[in-house]
Amino acid sequence: MSAFSLFLISLLLHAFVGWTVAPDLAAVHPLLGVTLWVLLLLSALMLPMGFLGRRVPRPVLSNVLTWLGLLCMGLGSSLFVLALLREVALLIAQGLHGIWPSVLPAVPLESLRIDTAPLVPVLGLLATLWGFSNARRTAAVVRVNVPMANLPAALQGFLIAQISDIHLGPTIKGPYLERIVARVNSLNANLVAITGDLVDGSVAELGGDVLPLAGLTSTHGSFFVTGNHEYYSGAHDWIDTLRGLGIRVLMNEHVLIRHHLDTQNPEQAVMVVAGVTDFSAHHFDETHRSDPAQAMAGAPDNAVFKLLLAHQPRSAEAAMQAGFDLQLSGHTHGGQFWPWNHFVKFQQPFTAGLHRLQSLWVYTSRGTGYWGPPKRFGAPSEITLLRLVRA
Repeated sequence: MSAFSLFLISLLLHAFVGWTVAPDLAAVHPLLGVTLWVLLLLSALMLPMGFLGRRVPRPVLSNVLTWLGLLCMGLGSSLFVLALLREVALLIAQGLHGIWPSVLPAVPLESLRIDTAPLVPVLGLLATLWGFSNARRTAAVVRVNVPMANLPAALQGFLIAQISDIHLGPTIKGPYLERIVARVNSLNANLVAITGDLVDGSVAELGGDVLPLAGLTSTHGSFFVTGNHEYYSGAHDWIDTLRGLGIRVLMNEHVLIRHHLDTQNPEQAVMVVAGVTDFSAHHFDETHRSDPAQAMAGAPDNAVFKLLLAHQPRSAEAAMQAGFDLQLSGHTHGGQFWPWNHFVKFQQPFTAGLHRLQSLWVYTSRGTGYWGPPKRFGAPSEITLLRLVRA
């Protein structure tokens, strides 16, 4: 999208808020209406810098402009949604009185407009501040039991730590990732799964920020699959970089893990750990076309558990047909902040949490970081600890 288009869309969205809310705020006090217009104009001009700020050659100024732009993006989104909902509510109130005037008392619409106008900027600001706090904290651990029929004793209690959608980039850097790694290591997992969208930028920009991943510890190591944002950021370079950090990148392939509970119990269980490239990878490189069946090809018959890492939940149908038992995904962010969580289902079969697709369990992470606005409201970030249990 061009810079002109970004500024035009931003100005129109903010203008809607001003036209619908500012006159009613001015009725409360003239200064309130003027103040809102000034803040909306500043926000409208700053919002596109969330995308364009990285083009500024001076690093400090680029960082400041990007931060301000992304903060305004989160605030502007909430203001627009709240202003739109307010208009809808006022129209409904007026319409109900028109339909049932004998049942409903006359609605003092002008008074209602004035009384509700302050709610838009107040709630918008509160949602943005609360969302900022949620986004910038280290993700909480979400513990999930995955019931599996005929699970062998050796895999009872097997722990998988999943992180996803961290989005290292303009506002998420190495120290943020260090805190995530420290929390994951405290879980003593048997395996770490990184289900894509780790980065929003090139290796040249962010190579130093991913170094904490080399410190991840688990019984069987760390495994990674590409997300769509890796392909926006130079997937081939990132694959090489992550492999250099000791992380196993799975490209429509699998590895076998032989797990036993302890040295006193030598019984082993063979499990398949597979991964596919992002669902949309073929748009960037045809040789990277996502293929769960290929990822399963050659798996031994004695494998008692088959795990697939796939960035997007919509890989689930093919994963189920390929014979996997559990798919771990991300991509959705759980919607990241209200009301966008209600729209994810139109693009993905699952928004967040554990779901069943016939013989396949699918767990969709809400993500461990965030994309774009540093804002999480109604969809908290997570580090997931999945525990296999016998059904």
